[in-house]
Amino acid sequence: MAHVESAHLVELALSNATPTDADAEALRHIEHCVRCRDELRSLTRLVTAARTAQLVDLPTAPPARVWQRINSDLSTGTAPPRPHARTPNRGKRALLAFLALAATAGIAHRCLHERSKRARPRVRRQDRPGDRA
Repeated sequence: MAHVESAHLVELALSNATPTDADAEALRHIEHCVRCRDELRSLTRLVTAARTAQLVDLPTAPPARVWQRINSDLSTGTAPPRPHARTPNRGKRALLAFLALAATAGIAHRCLHERSKRARPRVRRQDRPGDRA
């Protein structure tokens, strides 16, 4: 059997639903698969920690000035300035331009070569000069 999907492992860790045949099959796989067993164990610890968390376990609320600043920014419609994309320095720009030019020249050369091959008449072997009939 393939590994148990992560979503199914989460459902098993939550153990909210009535067990199904698919759950029984997944649990049989988990008995023999270290990877799936470890993932289910980690998820189960996480679910247990989340369910037993107390209000005192939660982080403290930010100071009132933080909420005032957020409210102010939202109400005025101003957001902090976004950083500008960096432009490459002069040397990098020259290198990029050279590479673009080289790529364009290569493409043009290939196109012209292919066009000239199509324009040449094909010579059959017996029609070549110097060949004996």
